[in-house]
Amino acid sequence: MTPREVFERLIEGVTAGDWDRLPELYAEDAVVAHPMAAPGEPLVGRDALRRHFEHAATLPLEMSARDVVVHETADPEVVIGEFEYAGRITTTGRRFTIRNIFVFRVRDGLIVEARDYADHLRFGLAIGRPPGPLAAALADDSP
Repeated sequence: MTPREVFERLIEGVTAGDWDRLPELYAEDAVVAHPMAAPGEPLVGRDALRRHFEHAATLPLEMSARDVVVHETADPEVVIGEFEYAGRITTTGRRFTIRNIFVFRVRDGLIVEARDYADHLRFGLAIGRPPGPLAAALADDSP
């Protein structure tokens, strides 16, 4: 697959909730960074990505991608995708939108490196599970 096709397959898999198949889009030693997420990144290796997607499968949400723009670069391995997830929390009906930019390096049809610039704070708040220190601060009942 071309880098564009890999990007499109990933977005289709996420929006379809096809979490089990998504790790197969990544190389065994892939490195995925989430620069806007809480510390503890990057995810290294397909097993770490499998655990990441297994967790995503437990979340009560539906998502679609819209306003998708794919930028092919001078580097034939690199593709940049801009889009918005429009989501709904299935347990509450609450709706949310999150803008994203993915930068992928694809080699031999597999993602070897990725940077996912998504607003993880907004996503965490939407699902009622804010990431990192904010979760601890919100759980703290002290004045």
